[in-house]
Amino acid sequence: MYFRRILRPLRRGGMLLAATTLLVSACSTERFTTTASEPTKSEAVLAPLPRSTPATLTPYYEQKPAWRSCGAPGFECTTMKVPLDYDDAASGAIKLAVARKKATGPGRRIGSLLVNPGGPGGSAVGYLQAYAGLGYPAKIRARYDMVAVDPRGVARSEPIECLSGPEMDAFTKTDMTPDNVRETDELVDAYKKFAEGCARHSPKVLRHVSTVEAARDMDILRAMLGDQKLNYVGASYGTFLGATYAGLYPQRVGRMVLDGALDPSITARKLNEEQTAGFETAFQSFAKDCVSRSGCPLGGRGTSPARVGRNLSAFFKKLDSNPIPTGDADRKELTESLATTGVIAAMYDEGAWPQLREALGAAMKDKDGAGLLALSDSYYERDAKGHYTNLMYANAAVNCLDLPAAFSGPDQLKQSLPAFEKASPVFGDGLAWASLNCAYWPVKATGEPHRIEAKGAGPILVVGTTRDPATPYTWAESLARQLSSATLLTYVGDGHTAYGRGSVCIDSAINRYLLDGTPPPKGKRCS
Repeated sequence: MYFRRILRPLRRGGMLLAATTLLVSACSTERFTTTASEPTKSEAVLAPLPRSTPATLTPYYEQKPAWRSCGAPGFECTTMKVPLDYDDAASGAIKLAVARKKATGPGRRIGSLLVNPGGPGGSAVGYLQAYAGLGYPAKIRARYDMVAVDPRGVARSEPIECLSGPEMDAFTKTDMTPDNVRETDELVDAYKKFAEGCARHSPKVLRHVSTVEAARDMDILRAMLGDQKLNYVGASYGTFLGATYAGLYPQRVGRMVLDGALDPSITARKLNEEQTAGFETAFQSFAKDCVSRSGCPLGGRGTSPARVGRNLSAFFKKLDSNPIPTGDADRKELTESLATTGVIAAMYDEGAWPQLREALGAAMKDKDGAGLLALSDSYYERDAKGHYTNLMYANAAVNCLDLPAAFSGPDQLKQSLPAFEKASPVFGDGLAWASLNCAYWPVKATGEPHRIEAKGAGPILVVGTTRDPATPYTWAESLARQLSSATLLTYVGDGHTAYGRGSVCIDSAINRYLLDGTPPPKGKRCS
């Protein structure tokens, strides 16, 4: 399924279409205590780890960073060692990339502020150097050392690799709405080839990129930085990573912001279905905006959102049988799957709606698919030379390890198609089939749905956006109820995540919390 991190600008991409289910926890069963269960929601609770550090982990906790200059002026980088397997720490270590921009002053330094932009698979180091270390409010950067670590399997930290550029090009064009047995078999074969590539190129780390392991890595980083508690801002999947840390180490939680929250207590199938509804909500907002403007390619003034959706679906159906030119020498045609990804990419940020209107107009009226292809490329993080970052590979690896597959195969998936299509008449079919990839993953899932309570943690701030496409607002409500010390801050608006997106109300509340530890009043809503 789709996740996405905070991105400035949109072109830096997001989650994965065909190669991802959703995430939720990659925890070993020993980390859970169970009180009850139901088909779509779990009452298993993530259990905290012992406060004392096991002797086998002491050398990792006693590391000292060797900082060196890197990237833009003011940034420093280092590496840290963590166990490949926490259950067998003596079996070997892997290196993770860490970056820092020291507090600028004035004012007393509060500590380190670890940031994670989500994904899973988003480079936190890249995000720090391109945005957070420069674009976070000056008063936050004055009081905190801004810090990021690329999670295991991501970017600079033992990256998962799966396909070559041309192979990934072929994968992204695969028909995601199969109409017959042949097309279904082709989609299944694409998923299998993707999974086999990951197993072939990354056999060692593929088994050890769970969210629980990444959260445990963050505690080693906390100690290496000399902080007694972890201060953290996580967006999208980063909220799940942060909440997992809080569940494992509640006594070590400092100031923690979870923006665009996930609900760890529901199954992969339910997550996918609810996210599908989230994209439909976002599309309805786009549709209303589009038809209010002249030149909307999906309908004129007064056209209902439902009709706009049917018009877009009809366009997708035409592409299914008759792709249009793109002007790209490597990918000459815009397929239905690439066009769908391009539209979904623009749902994350209403600032991209003008670009989407223009791209749809060119595609629908002039048979020019270049604009939608560019949006799709930004989503997949494909550059002009045909190179992909490892975002999509890490995304699938984490998701498929964190939670059992949504579906066991096409036959089971087909039974759920009506529910997905009801959740989104426009995207339901494709998003249902996009939930199938983990069925063929070469590594068995180690996680299960679970609640995270983090009893004993300091105040945690959960942020939800009412029309968030990727992390529906109900997930923020659910996570805030689960966490024993959480306060829910609500942004009434569009787009994925809320911090730093233009709401003075939201930004002021979060900044105050980060600076003095005071969460906003319960029930606070901003627009």
